[in-house]
Amino acid sequence: MIDAALLPLQRRLLHPPARALVGLGVQADQITIAGFVLGLGAVVALTAGAFGAALAFIALNRLADGLDGAVARITGPTDRGAFLDIALDFVFYALVPLGFALADPAANALPAAVLIAAFVGTGSSFLAFASIAAKRRLRTDAYPAKGIYYLGGLTEGAETIAFFAAACLWPGGFPVLAYVFSAACAVTTLTRWHMGWRAFADKG
Repeated sequence: MIDAALLPLQRRLLHPPARALVGLGVQADQITIAGFVLGLGAVVALTAGAFGAALAFIALNRLADGLDGAVARITGPTDRGAFLDIALDFVFYALVPLGFALADPAANALPAAVLIAAFVGTGSSFLAFASIAAKRRLRTDAYPAKGIYYLGGLTEGAETIAFFAAACLWPGGFPVLAYVFSAACAVTTLTRWHMGWRAFADKG
């Protein structure tokens, strides 16, 4: 919901370190993969009940997610980079609830399953819209530099990370937080279905 508003500030903050990384010969795809590995560290930490460490890994994963795009804007974006970025992001988003489920299966398994199902809804509607938008050569003014059509909604990246942070800071409240965020994700999915229904009503 607020990703577009945060994007200009993010770009200003990340451009200097991205320029330094380019000077060192670091490539955007390398940052994307390193960020995913850090995300796996968050899952390991969650499983062990080390919620502070998990939050640090999540933050590093998100930092890498911003830096890879900043580096790509300097060196030139690629289709492979756009593919890796979105594919690994969606897996990371699903792995975090899994980590909470493994940390306390009795309390967290069901809400984690509901949340992962909700993520499938938001992710599939996002990618389905993007695939048809690419076919029709549509672009979005809110995210002109994205490698694919970026369809917003009530729960976007910023809201998801805020949820993850809240769950790490209040791990005992994960079930409640997960159900609430799942409901918000359901609203996002329904909204995207409606937008796709209207946007692609003609035969194209």
